[in-house]
Amino acid sequence: MRRWVAFAATAIVLIVVPQLFIESTLYARVVSIAGVCLLLWISEIVPPFVPTLMLWTLVPLLLGSIDGRFALSDVLSWAVDPVMALFFGGFVLGVATERNGLDQRLTRFALHSSGRSFKKFLLFVILITAFLSMWMSNIAAAALVLACLHPILVKFDNDHILRRTLLIGVALAADFGGIATPIGTGPNAIAIASISATQPVSFLSWMAFAFPLTIGMLTLSYVFLLWRSRQTENSWKEKRTGLDSLIDKRKHQPDDKPHRVGFLIVLVGTILLWLIEPLHGVPAAIIALGSAAIIFLAGILTKKDLLKIDWSTLLLIAGGITLGRLLEQSALIRNLSDNVPFADFSPVFALFLLCLTSAMLSALMSNTATAVLLFP
Repeated sequence: MRRWVAFAATAIVLIVVPQLFIESTLYARVVSIAGVCLLLWISEIVPPFVPTLMLWTLVPLLLGSIDGRFALSDVLSWAVDPVMALFFGGFVLGVATERNGLDQRLTRFALHSSGRSFKKFLLFVILITAFLSMWMSNIAAAALVLACLHPILVKFDNDHILRRTLLIGVALAADFGGIATPIGTGPNAIAIASISATQPVSFLSWMAFAFPLTIGMLTLSYVFLLWRSRQTENSWKEKRTGLDSLIDKRKHQPDDKPHRVGFLIVLVGTILLWLIEPLHGVPAAIIALGSAAIIFLAGILTKKDLLKIDWSTLLLIAGGITLGRLLEQSALIRNLSDNVPFADFSPVFALFLLCLTSAMLSALMSNTATAVLLFP
């Protein structure tokens, strides 16, 4: 109850104060609309797609009569960004990965290949999670891997160091793996959309910059986790004895091999086409839509599987893009930034300050909500 009271009080302030102290009616209404929607995203008091629907409603309703650029058709066109198609394709690949059991096969491979060594098993878990996170939502990748690790995690007490090490290893690998490709996490999409008008970003050019960062951070994470879980090999060997049955868990279960092979061909082909985008010139978003069409056309997924796609996150990304375009079209951010002496800041200090602010905010709310707040 207190949470709702605090939210209502803050929302009233965000609605009333701009109308009293900002001379421009357009700017005052933009600040109120953006402020309330950001409050909803930050507080997470409603599902993350609700502020997007509010944006699409309030902008044409409150601003359309002031300026024709804020008509409903224009507002909706802001969210129809190619990056949305790219993310949709990534979500389809994620659902198909789960449907065909690729995540479980990779986990059993890690368990089998690591033998009795926890160091090797942790390394495989981190690499598998990061790889999956590169080609689907990082949240989906973490959820898939944790589901596969559940039979292993339940063998340890909640506060056991090995259990905590595996959980944090999956979380770090999902986050850092999601950085490596444009479709790995929502903030990537918002970043690309926010600069696409002035600096188009291809799939490969993003990876050329982000992939080395991912490798470096994964390496540091692995070393740190090993240091924290040192002298625990005996505990792992004791628990590992009862896990051999997991390796052959689905050995005698029926397997849809044609669909699995077909999906692997589509997955590998999609990744290769994304990586050689500069050679063939086909945009990554079109490749994503094409691969999704082939997956449904071949029967690898059915219309029921559409329900498993993370539509809420897609709407959240669309809302972030819409908010950025609202602040851009209204020229509010441009006028504010003209009064800030960015040229006087040291580039190193400015980058450090931005990273620190992003890290602190994303520790308190979702990383996508942080991106929605900061990118404009």
